[in-house]
Amino acid sequence: MLEEKRKKAMEGGGEERIKKQHEKGKLTARERIEKLLDEGTFVELGMFAESRATEFGMDKKRFPGDGVVTGYGTIDGRLVFVYAQDFTVLGGSLGEMHAEKITRVLDLALKNGAPVIGLNDSGGARIQEGVDSLKGYGEIFFRNTIASGVVPQIAVIMGPSAGGAVYSPAIMDFVVMVDKTSYMFITGPQVIKAVTGEDVDFESLGGARVHNEKSGNAHIFAKNEEEALHLVRALLSYLPSNNMEDPPFIDTGDPPDRMDYKLDKIIPKDPKKSYDVKDIINIIVDRGTFFEIHPLYAQNIVVGFARMGGKVVGIVANQPKFYAGVLDINASDKAARFVRFCDAFNIPIVTLVDVPGYMPGVAQEHGGIIRHGAKLLYAYSEATVPKITVILRKAYGGAYIAMGSKHLRADVVYAWPNAEIAVMGPEGAVNIVFRREIKEAENPEKRRQELINEYRDKFANPYVAASRLYVDDIIYPHETRPKIIQALNMLENKKEERPEKKHGNIPL
Repeated sequence: MLEEKRKKAMEGGGEERIKKQHEKGKLTARERIEKLLDEGTFVELGMFAESRATEFGMDKKRFPGDGVVTGYGTIDGRLVFVYAQDFTVLGGSLGEMHAEKITRVLDLALKNGAPVIGLNDSGGARIQEGVDSLKGYGEIFFRNTIASGVVPQIAVIMGPSAGGAVYSPAIMDFVVMVDKTSYMFITGPQVIKAVTGEDVDFESLGGARVHNEKSGNAHIFAKNEEEALHLVRALLSYLPSNNMEDPPFIDTGDPPDRMDYKLDKIIPKDPKKSYDVKDIINIIVDRGTFFEIHPLYAQNIVVGFARMGGKVVGIVANQPKFYAGVLDINASDKAARFVRFCDAFNIPIVTLVDVPGYMPGVAQEHGGIIRHGAKLLYAYSEATVPKITVILRKAYGGAYIAMGSKHLRADVVYAWPNAEIAVMGPEGAVNIVFRREIKEAENPEKRRQELINEYRDKFANPYVAASRLYVDDIIYPHETRPKIIQALNMLENKKEERPEKKHGNIPL
């Protein structure tokens, strides 16, 4: 009898529904878990859970497991907890027992200090179970919130995620979405059409590309399910199991004292010309270890994990290739959230600065750039992990302060010799400070250019800041990698206290 019941549970919604799942290019819940975890390590919990609803014919729709597979196993030998919604059973809809299984896995993850991975493929709340399904969502959201900053939480969207179902991934740390087969939205295309008259399809409304590029709700874009699961494994290799541990050290074999003279020529002499900051990142970190987060969103800032001397670091870097690396609403949000994650999980932050300021414009001001920009100031100020900053080129105005400056308690700040640290760029400063003098000059343009050159010599360099100890050292670009690794080693036992409080009030 036991074997019979196990067999029935393993079959999910049955052969026909499994076939339909495969035809859509989707794996089943159990197939996904097998590919995610180390081979043969999955231990299932709650296989025989069943709905106890009786309304709307639910007494005739009993499925062992109730549409979600839950349990634990290992990834690279480390304990993880996992739940995978089964779309072949009642469309993966969430009812009372379905939710109970997920909450138990979240509770166990918290008790054991291990990451949680949710594989989402669900039509949303099970309408037949009414308020019990809503209660189930609430219980999950509460646990996601309590677990936040304690254990890493990763959501993989591998099918629909609609209505209340979207909020659990939104609270989790990272959201991975699969191209063409995953969707997230609060209300679907039909409801939108009925209420607002807007015509939109599933892909344009809530597909993987939309949430990776436009909304920023998703952090990682995967071409297919296998790639999504591979990326989750790769991401976890940079993360500690919980907030009381350090991230895993891996000896990459890349010499800590390696210097690369290509860096000396990587920044164009013309300050208005752009370059790709990822070229710098890939040179200074251990070879091949940069794992970018949010690569398609707010591309004027780059964030991601890497190793330096085998140790995990979080990289935050302005990207001159997009909007000259300016800070806008989306870039501020993206960087602030990443900095806070790193701080929660003991990951040192390396900041590479080349920022001309905050983005001007009516849309930015009315969109709340003041509040959003303040999130980045708050995140860096709040962070107590080792913070190392390198000013590559421009560091102007409030954006200089926001990008991990000494004034927000960076531990070590380096600057390259061509760095410009000032309230604003030479052109803008001269136009304001010497407006009358330029106007009255015999040759206004010539005088303006002379004043710009004087300003650049006096202020647009790192030496004034270094004389005030706002910069600890001016280094040659080729020295950057060994200098950062030396600082990381020095800061290994850093301890920094903040006033005791329940929590701060970040400007959301």
